[in-house]
Amino acid sequence: MSVFPFSSEYSSGTRAFVLSVLSGEGFEYDPLKDSDLDDVGGNYLRAGGAFFIYLYKGEIVGTSAVKNLGSGNCEVKRLYVKKECRGKGLGLALFLAALDFSKKNYSFVRLKTDSSLKKAIFIYLSNGFEIVKEEAGTLYFEKPL
Repeated sequence: MSVFPFSSEYSSGTRAFVLSVLSGEGFEYDPLKDSDLDDVGGNYLRAGGAFFIYLYKGEIVGTSAVKNLGSGNCEVKRLYVKKECRGKGLGLALFLAALDFSKKNYSFVRLKTDSSLKKAIFIYLSNGFEIVKEEAGTLYFEKPL
């Protein structure tokens, strides 16, 4: 099991994986929020960001991404782990890959998560992020790099 940078051979598998995790959590495809998955290379890599996948026996079981927001700012997002693989450190490995990329390429990072995701919140706070806003059950975090 390892974290790998995204490559085009995983395009359809990445989209299907993320949408299946979202569906499993009760969310449907949202054309405004999820259209980035239609062209991961263009929306992340060629735009100055990054996208990571976690592979286990050739299957995508996790993802994370860094989106370029411009002016030295980025957002860590798309941090998902297959339900059966949670609690094994995959999420942390994916998060740290995204954070490492952010530190090397940006001066400021943001992220957001649902306020019910206590493990994720603990990881973000433990890595120097501060909560800057809470709105409708979503926590917004920031960190200078």
